Amino acid sequence: MATNLAIDDHLIEEAREIGGHRTKKAAVTEALQEYIQRRKQLQMLNLLGKVDYDPGYDYKRQRKRR
Repeated sequence: MATNLAIDDHLIEEAREIGGHRTKKAAVTEALQEYIQRRKQLQMLNLLGKVDYDPGYDYKRQRKRR
């Protein structure tokens, strides 16, 4: 899918150089992947303390069943 974006040339060139990318597309693609990964990590951190667990669960017993 072709997309036209107005991105600051200095920012994209710096990102390309720092990332060691040959093309602007590679730099933008990796930047988006890192952005998505970071946002998913933040979502997981928001769950900290909100997920209930069973204090009686014995994971070692589960392993012995195999």
